[in-house]
Amino acid sequence: MASVYTTVAGDIWDKIAKEVYGSETYTSFLMANNQKYINYFVFPAGVQLDIKDLPEEESTLPEWRQ
Repeated sequence: MASVYTTVAGDIWDKIAKEVYGSETYTSFLMANNQKYINYFVFPAGVQLDIKDLPEEESTLPEWRQ
């Protein structure tokens, strides 16, 4: 999925995370991958953010249940 998201005026980090990853809980992941824009709270139009693939979640189930 690694791609680019181009902001529209008024976008904020958690809204972008919800749109591209399906949940605001990935806001920190999005911010970590776009450090050069970390000082933005509200984005202007046209900023291109890197959208990295989410890391695979490790299962907490025993092998025989996976």
